[in-house]
Amino acid sequence: MKTKSRSGGAGSPRPATRAQTKSGARGAKPPPTTQPIQNPVLRGFNPDPSIVRAGDDYYIATSTFEWFPGVQIHHSRDLVHWRLLARPLNRASQLNLLGDPDSCGVWAPCLTYADGLFWLVYTDVKRYGRTTVGGASGASLRDFHNYLVTSPRIDGDWSDPIQLNSGGFDPSLFHDGDGRKYLVNMLWDHRPGNNRFAGIVLQEYSVKKRKLIGERKNIFRGTPLGFTEAPHLYKRNGWYYLLTAEGGTGWGHAVALARSRKLRGPYELHPETYILSARHRPDVELQRAGHADLVETQNGETYMVYLCGRPLRNRGRCTLGRETAIQKMVWGRDGWLRTLDGQGIPTSETPAPSLPVHTFPTTPAREDFNAPQLPIDFQWLRTPWPEELFSLTARPGFLRLYGRETIGSLFRQSLVARRQQAHCLSAATVVDFEPQHFQQSAGLVCYYNSAKFHYLHISHDETLGKHLRVMSCVPDSPQTDVFTPPIALPAGQPVHLRVEIDHERLHFAYRVAGVDRDWRWLPQQFDASILSDEATVPGQPNFTGAFVGMACQDLAGTLRPADFDFFEYRERSYRANQRGLISRRHLRSG
Repeated sequence: MKTKSRSGGAGSPRPATRAQTKSGARGAKPPPTTQPIQNPVLRGFNPDPSIVRAGDDYYIATSTFEWFPGVQIHHSRDLVHWRLLARPLNRASQLNLLGDPDSCGVWAPCLTYADGLFWLVYTDVKRYGRTTVGGASGASLRDFHNYLVTSPRIDGDWSDPIQLNSGGFDPSLFHDGDGRKYLVNMLWDHRPGNNRFAGIVLQEYSVKKRKLIGERKNIFRGTPLGFTEAPHLYKRNGWYYLLTAEGGTGWGHAVALARSRKLRGPYELHPETYILSARHRPDVELQRAGHADLVETQNGETYMVYLCGRPLRNRGRCTLGRETAIQKMVWGRDGWLRTLDGQGIPTSETPAPSLPVHTFPTTPAREDFNAPQLPIDFQWLRTPWPEELFSLTARPGFLRLYGRETIGSLFRQSLVARRQQAHCLSAATVVDFEPQHFQQSAGLVCYYNSAKFHYLHISHDETLGKHLRVMSCVPDSPQTDVFTPPIALPAGQPVHLRVEIDHERLHFAYRVAGVDRDWRWLPQQFDASILSDEATVPGQPNFTGAFVGMACQDLAGTLRPADFDFFEYRERSYRANQRGLISRRHLRSG
């Protein structure tokens, strides 16, 4: 693309800091990669990708919804290997998600580079309102605000936000060749009987005035699939190209392309209308493909990033959430973009560009919480004041969670977790926690949102004393909250907690330090498939993915703390008989 909206030129900056890479920063230049790209490139909950090239560096920004800090930015130099680099919305002056409903918060960031700056626009959704489903009637009132932040460094401090508008979501900033800038976003029509997804609107942005100026114009009404969203504009060979998502972010998702000689249209649709979709191909691994963005390599190759889902084979549910894939594309002689084979199908492999191999150090499986900062793989929920929830210095070498509100609270919930990024995994921790009464709990949690989780927790009651049990919140059951019988625990001893997930099967185990040599398995098998977008009652937003982590509650308001010595997360192959395995072969105990 011959535009500064999606990629920088030869003088674009590299990241201000970079971890030492396996390919080496000195000596002979590494040869071009010969291995194909394996999709998804960003596994686990990483939806709504926006990609930009700045010099030799590529960055993908993805949505984080109610998780804090906001927006994930991954970095690559060869499109094959990626590392999580930064989360730019990390302070209260930029983002406050307290009270944001589940699957609201930060939607669909757009990352661009121009004029020596990185530009990031995003939506903060405050109310979801009535969903758009068959049979729904009446108004659908939603609140979403679109913002702009900038930074000269991708991993530096980003500016405080400029509010752009509130008329829709999925904003994208286009930098035209004459230096003018334009915002496009989908337009939300709340009126009863109208198409909620009313089209793509364009309006000029004034850098000098720091606001949108001129008339807002609807430049594209969408395709027959409906649910028109996720717009991105590009300029190539005298044409303006408009990329959109169609069909909603479920099984009917698709990528559409239109073009015009004039910025404000009219736009004509691609001859095939949709350039990528899995909606008619249940046989392909990557489903739900849509919400795409384009990037051009240094050598003129075009790649498209898009979100996708990998459903469990025997459940049809995507516990890993919406992930990010990338696919090589080709421009035809007719000036239209297509997949390499012309079929418009998402693929698990795609040819890599002719770029030097650039790998990154492997993330350690075990975090011992010895540093004063939370490891980058972990996030918390909603609040820009994490010191109210946890500390890594109150007891050095431990993550201390302060007991706060109920699990699932939309305000101050002490829950620190990382993404589930594989269908089969082992995770474990050890917690030092002595609850005084039934309103204090702490433990290991597998969490999707306030209505979907399995929580192996320690608590206390007057009869049994300190004990262990599982609370499950199950959205597709007549009784949504389910508890296992309590298991008595000795006081004064840390307790090791463990979870094993194999596709839809989830098992918990525990071991009391200084008492038990081997793990004790809970007899129940839990349904991991509820930790997915698809497990829900109609009308609720479900756009994130499964997390595994640590939590602590104190409903009496006394902030009773729980100290976690480590957290271990290991992806692995499928195991048919999980509980029959010897624990010490697979997870360290302390």
